[in-house]
Amino acid sequence: MQFTRRSVQTAAALAVVGSLLASPAFAQDKPKIALIMKSLANEFFRTMEDGAKAHQKAHAKEYTLVANGIKNETDTAAQIKMIEQAVAQKVNAIVLAPADSKALVPVVKSAIDKGIIVVNIDNQLDADALKEKNITVPFVGPDNRAGAKLVGDHLAKTLKAGDKVGIIEGVSTTFNAQQRTLGYQDAMKAANITVVGVQSGNWEIEKGNTVAAGMMREHPDLVALLAGNDSMALGAVAAVKAAGKTGKVQVVGYDNIGAIKPMLADGRVLATADQYAAKQAVFGIELAQKALAAKTPQNQLPATVKTDVVLVTKDSK
Repeated sequence: MQFTRRSVQTAAALAVVGSLLASPAFAQDKPKIALIMKSLANEFFRTMEDGAKAHQKAHAKEYTLVANGIKNETDTAAQIKMIEQAVAQKVNAIVLAPADSKALVPVVKSAIDKGIIVVNIDNQLDADALKEKNITVPFVGPDNRAGAKLVGDHLAKTLKAGDKVGIIEGVSTTFNAQQRTLGYQDAMKAANITVVGVQSGNWEIEKGNTVAAGMMREHPDLVALLAGNDSMALGAVAAVKAAGKTGKVQVVGYDNIGAIKPMLADGRVLATADQYAAKQAVFGIELAQKALAAKTPQNQLPATVKTDVVLVTKDSK
């Protein structure tokens, strides 16, 4: 087969057009949204990621999704790098579940200054830190204090005034950890139950286990452990078993992850709260989508979008 000069030129022209169409400049009709989460070792955030990916698959023509999460709950430096990478990748929006309520604010401001829409989910950024940087970031998520109070109130029904309990808090610099502790304290105070201590389990199974074991050693008459999330509740359940106190020390959690369900069924965990991880991510993404479509500036986005949180027990449907 002979190639004429014209056929070679035509082929070359088609190749150029093909490469142009495949280039990011031509693909940028669809906004790119980054979902940046806390530790993907936590089942809650894996569920969040799955929900976001399912939403993107169902809306593939509308946006592209980049999902990422840190390895450890406390690795704020790695999360800051992820935001910087997302900015470098020229994403249009970032949906963020921050590992720290204050430490992430400067890099969030940097992203907003570059014209990127930022939406906050799961753990609320610190209001004073945002004010100091003169930025507003909408929060999409539940009322953590109210959710924890639901769990605490349910536990209180099984206890009596004067009983001693311990609270295993998440990462203490996070707003949602603080709010859940306050919710638990609200419930215990209302029932005249004594909180002997609040210690951080860093949202993690192993640290939750260590804290639970220490609390039971220090307070042999402890009757319950209120964990700020289900990962720490898993650690507490193991500590209760190791101490030979199964059935004597009750455990409650927060998040309703899959691993907690058999424990709810057999009573090793009395209750948890479901704050719908997948929905939070989707609501955050949809808010970002609407802002991008309407070209709504960051400072005109709604301050908060409340999502549901419900009590879950073995009797929950």
